[in-house]
Amino acid sequence: MKQFPDSHAPSASSPDASSPGVPPAGPSMGPPVGPPPAEARVWPPVSVVIPVLNEERHLREAVRMVLAQEYPGPIEVVLAVGPSHDRTQEVADALAAEDPRVTVVANPTGRTPNALNAAIGASRNGIIARVDGHAMLPADYLKVAVETLEETGADNVGGIMAAEGETAFERAVACAMTSRLGVGGARFHTGGEAGPADTVYLGVFRREALARVGGYDEHFQRAQDWEMNHRIRETGGLVWFQPRMRVSYRPRPSVRALSRQYFHYGRWRRVVARTHQGTINLRYLAPPAAVLGIVAGLVLTPFFWPALLVPAAYVVAILVGALLTGRDLAPGALIRLPLVYATMHMSWGWGFITSPPRLSKSQ
Repeated sequence: MKQFPDSHAPSASSPDASSPGVPPAGPSMGPPVGPPPAEARVWPPVSVVIPVLNEERHLREAVRMVLAQEYPGPIEVVLAVGPSHDRTQEVADALAAEDPRVTVVANPTGRTPNALNAAIGASRNGIIARVDGHAMLPADYLKVAVETLEETGADNVGGIMAAEGETAFERAVACAMTSRLGVGGARFHTGGEAGPADTVYLGVFRREALARVGGYDEHFQRAQDWEMNHRIRETGGLVWFQPRMRVSYRPRPSVRALSRQYFHYGRWRRVVARTHQGTINLRYLAPPAAVLGIVAGLVLTPFFWPALLVPAAYVVAILVGALLTGRDLAPGALIRLPLVYATMHMSWGWGFITSPPRLSKSQ
């Protein structure tokens, strides 16, 4: 876990101000006591941390939507910029020059957990909101988050990863990413009632919770959000799903990009499972089981033709599932949906199966 220098003066209201991992900061919210009367309410300052890499296209709009939040308290934005292949650094520097609320820090590794830790280390406030460089926040996102933190006493609150596509392929991916057939029953994908959760999309944290667990574990190139939320829960914290926190997400634009994304999801989810025993379940085992069943069926078919029933059954299930879940899609997106489901399942499963033990964290 990342150890940050104590670059800010401890806050008397933060009981974990001396904890390693995240520097103590300005006013913490303290124990939840319910929202005070509107006329007497003091809204805590919020630090929005954004890991940024190759985000020239979306960064300016993402930051604009953060700064335009309908939030009554102070907001600062910390951009941790990696070595990009486009003009991301220039865009980030221009944003900082235009608005004193924006700060830019370097992330030489280009890796997401390193960027998040660097941004948290440079932030100053007791509430920390993690946002992506291509995320489009609704105007009341931070307000709802802070209200939910106060009302529930949670250490982290987050909402829905609302996938929204522009092209026919992206719309098919968006449909798959918001259906149980595509991603299982995780509420941050498919929606549901507010309540405790294993993990949430992005997240708005109490700083003392991040300090307690030492921030993001930089070993995990993927699945770092799930892994840190697991540590928060293991140390007695509460992670809360709030469906009113709905963030627009742009899906991958091609089969190749989608396959790469889900391959790494599967690969690193197995690393998490090796690191934290007992965190795997049948939902995570379904894709690798499907891959093994299909491969075995195809290999055995020349010697035992009924083995072909396994891959055939998968194809039929995907086609029927696409028709049921894609009823509202235009024809161009609907015909791509079976391919999208298969790409997500097979890539995730193959990544899980082939995840090398060398990636596992040394104990």
